[in-house]
Amino acid sequence: EISKPGEMDYPMIKVGEHQHGGFGPAQGSAPPHWLGHVAVDDVDEAAGRAEAAGGTILAPAMDIPEVGRMVVVADPQGAVLSLFTSASADWTPTGGVFVWDELMTTDVEAAKRFYGEVVGWESRDMDMGNFVYTIFESGGADRAGCMPRPEGAEGMPPAWLTYLGTDDVDATVEKAKSLGAAAVIMEPTDIPTVGRLAVIADATGAAVGIYRPSEG
Repeated sequence: EISKPGEMDYPMIKVGEHQHGGFGPAQGSAPPHWLGHVAVDDVDEAAGRAEAAGGTILAPAMDIPEVGRMVVVADPQGAVLSLFTSASADWTPTGGVFVWDELMTTDVEAAKRFYGEVVGWESRDMDMGNFVYTIFESGGADRAGCMPRPEGAEGMPPAWLTYLGTDDVDATVEKAKSLGAAAVIMEPTDIPTVGRLAVIADATGAAVGIYRPSEG
């Protein structure tokens, strides 16, 4: 569906009656990418905390009519996300299509400190055998994951990756390829106790994960 905040056409992503995101034009020289939004009580105060914690403001706080207020920041290692407050007083985040967000970084301990100070996330570590995976949590709920950049991936900058939920990872990847996906970055893979996942670059080149959780 299409809505028009102010004078800008802004396609909204909806599933059923719930809005999950939108499509916006690329800013400056940034390549196509998905931008995750973290809900905060006060965008301007959160932006101040981000700067104080060593982050960088990439786009100053702005109001989007009928949507909310947001600021785009980079953490000290360069991973980008938005801090967001909804314009709706009764807005609550909805689960569904976008099921997980994951940070790949060059400094996990620094990421723990930054996101703890800026958005209040706590963290716990999970031994995955060949690396340690960190879960960010708050309010008794898991919010996102964090992992160290793998060896051999030095050319990949720290970044957030969003995952879309599906009942069949392999079929979804094949459908994406038939619709013009630019590449399959990681073929469908089973992660013990976690689920099956893949990573693709969509038709614009933006990376996105495909995920089905383990049963039970």
